[in-house]
Order: sequence, then C-alpha cells, then structure tokens
Amino acid sequence: MLKDYLWIFIISMVPLIELRGAIPVSQALGLPVINSFIVCIIGNMIPVPFIFFFARKVLEWGADKPVIGKFFSFCLKKGHNGGEKLKAKAGSGLFLALLLFVGIPVPGTGAWTGTLAASILDMDFKSSVMAVMLGVLLAGLIMMTVSYGVFSFI
Repeated sequence: MLKDYLWIFIISMVPLIELRGAIPVSQALGLPVINSFIVCIIGNMIPVPFIFFFARKVLEWGADKPVIGKFFSFCLKKGHNGGEKLKAKAGSGLFLALLLFVGIPVPGTGAWTGTLAASILDMDFKSSVMAVMLGVLLAGLIMMTVSYGVFSFI
C-alpha cells in the first residue's frame, strides 16, 4: 500500500498531469479517499516554491542559448503576454483569477502553469501560493468527487 501512495505522490508532482491524474489513479487502486486526497495535495504543492523562484530565471537564462533559446524566449513572451491579458481582464481580481485558473481541472491549467504565470506577472509570493493552494484544493475536491463517483459504480 505504501508503494501505491508513493506512486500517486509522484504522479501529482508531474507537470500537466498533477493531481488531476493522481486522484483518479488513487481511486482505481482502491486507496482511501481522504488519505489519497491529502497525499495528492502535498505532492502537487511541493514544486510550487521552486517553480515560483526558479522557473522564470531558468527561462531567462536559456533565452539566449543556441539550441533552446527560441523555445525559452517563446515561453517567456507567451507567458508575459498571457499574463498581461489576464491582468487587464482580472484587474483587482487577479487572486481569484489565479485561483480559478488552477482550480478548474482542464488540460493546460494547474499548479505548475498557475505558479509560472504568477511568477511572470511578478505577483508576490504569499498571495500566489495562497491562490495556487486554494486552487489545488478546489481541483482536488472536483477530481475526488468525480473519481469517487465513477469508481464507486465500477
């Protein structure tokens, strides 16, 4: 059973998959709902401070490198432009916009993407982490409800 918890912990840390993939896996493995939820939330949140403080710096560092430069520059430009559009639309509701961006479990959203966007937007660390954490909790509740419902009928 410990091996199963380790699997969902690792899955929840993987970009783009995150807890959106780990929670259904936990229910497919027959793990208890509350324990799985806690393990997936912790696993999904561990990378957040590292992304916030280092991802932008890595992209900026690689922007002028021969092989990766175009891609890294593209990521920075796309993130900056997207962030500015989000900022313009959200106005003072940027916290809520980030929370919902992370919390609504659709492909391309989540803690990784939301934290990178917050970093590019120069949001402060405390409010970024709080919005991402609340978003992860929301996504976790949605995924757990759906997964529990699906796997209880199987």
